[in-house]
Amino acid sequence: MSESKNTIKIDDVGPCRKRISIDIPASSVDESLASSYDAVAHEAAIPGFRKGHAPRRLIEKRFGGYVRDEARQRLVSAAYQEAVESNDLKVLSQPGHEIFEDIEVEDGKPVHVELEIEVMPEFDLPELKGLKVLKPDSTLPDDLVDKEIEKIGINEGSLDEREKPERGDYLTGNAVMTDSDGKEHYNIEGAVVRIPEKGEDEGMILGVIVADFAKQIGLPKEGDTKTIKVKGPEQHEMEDIRGKDLTVNFEVVKVYRIVPAPMADIVAKYGFTGEEQLREMVGAQLNQRAEVQQQAVMRQQVAKTLADACDFELPAGLTAHQAARNLERQRMELMYRGMQPTEIEQKMAELRNESTEQANVSLKQLFILNKVAEQLDVQIEEPEINAQIVRFAMEQGKRPEQLRDELIKNGQIQTLVQQVREHKAIDAVLADAEVEEVSAEEFNKRMNG
Repeated sequence: MSESKNTIKIDDVGPCRKRISIDIPASSVDESLASSYDAVAHEAAIPGFRKGHAPRRLIEKRFGGYVRDEARQRLVSAAYQEAVESNDLKVLSQPGHEIFEDIEVEDGKPVHVELEIEVMPEFDLPELKGLKVLKPDSTLPDDLVDKEIEKIGINEGSLDEREKPERGDYLTGNAVMTDSDGKEHYNIEGAVVRIPEKGEDEGMILGVIVADFAKQIGLPKEGDTKTIKVKGPEQHEMEDIRGKDLTVNFEVVKVYRIVPAPMADIVAKYGFTGEEQLREMVGAQLNQRAEVQQQAVMRQQVAKTLADACDFELPAGLTAHQAARNLERQRMELMYRGMQPTEIEQKMAELRNESTEQANVSLKQLFILNKVAEQLDVQIEEPEINAQIVRFAMEQGKRPEQLRDELIKNGQIQTLVQQVREHKAIDAVLADAEVEEVSAEEFNKRMNG
C-alpha cells in the first residue's frame, strides 16, 4: 500500500462491536493542512497585505489553531467514512466528534485514529413464505362499549379539588429526582401522580414504576412533601438512572378527584342527537381497534417466529441510544393500537421495568424486521406516513397537522417511518403465510399453552 493511502484495520471486540484503527500518512496530513491554509489565506484580511497574499507564517500565527482543527475534522471524517464504506459496516450509531478532539495534526507527522462502534448483527433470515399464523376472531365482547363510554366519561370529567385525598385520587405537585450521588435527573413542576386504588400497591412517578408506591405515598395533603425511594429501571433510556438508588421528593400542590362527565354532557360535546348515536360511534371505533389489534397479534406471531429462527448475538448491554430507540418503537406501536396517552405512559413505565431478556427480544426483532424490509425491498411513500398520522390524530382527538408537528418536535417522526416500514414488511410476509382462523378463546389457549 502506497504512503498516500490510509491503512485501515477492523477487529471484532464483542457482539455487534468493531474496533476501527486508521493510520493516515504524513503526506495526506501535509496536503490537508496546506489546503486548509490556502483556503484561509484566500479569505483572510490581514493589515498590510492584499487579500489572499499574506505569508503563511502570519496565517499560521493568527489562524493556526482553526486551520489544524479544520484539517483534523476533514481528515478524520473522510478516513472514518472510507473505513465504513470499504468494509460495508452497517453502523448503529455514529461516534461523537468529542472522541477525535485529542488527535493532534502537525506537518510531517502521520495521524492514528482508533475508535469502537456498534454495528448491525450479521445473520441469515429463514424462508419467509408459508409461516403458520393464527387469526383470532375480532368480535367485541358485549360489555366493551359500556366500558369505553365509562372511559370517555372520565376523560371528559371535571376535577373536584379536595382537602384530604382518598385511594384513587390524583395529586399534582413538584417532583425532583436525584440519585445516591446527589445528581439531579428530573425537576418537574406540575407532575401528576395517582394514589393507587384500595387493594393496589404499585404506582408510577416520573415514568418509573414503584412496587410499594401506595405505602410510600400514603394520603398526603396539600403542602405535604413525600419522599419516594425506588431502584432505577435497568432498561431506562437514561443510563445514569439504571440500577441507581433513586429518591423522588414530591411536594403536593393540589389534591383532586376526577368526577365523570354525565352522559348528557358527553352527547352534547360530541354533537350527537342522543345516547344511541354515541354508542354507535363508540362501537364503530372499537370495531376498528379490534381489527387493528387482530392485525397486530398476527404481526407479533410473524416477528416471534422469525426471532426464534434467527440465532445471533446482541450487544452486551443496551446503550442509552438503543434503549431509547427500543422504547420509542414500542410507544409508537401502542399509539397504533389506539391506547390513550395516560395508558401509554403507564405501559411505557412498565416497559422500562422489564427484564433485560424481554428488552433483548424486542431489540432482536427490530434488527430482524429491518433485514426483512431490506430483503423484500420495502419502500415507503409520503402518503403512507400521512395516512398513519391521520389515523393517530383521530384516535387522540387532534388535528393531523398538530400531531405531525408534535411528532417532529419530539423527534418521533423517524420512529413512525420505521413503524410503517416494519408493518409493511410483516404484511408482505403475512400475504404468503398459512393463516388459520380461530376463536378468541382458542387463540388464547394455543398462544398460552
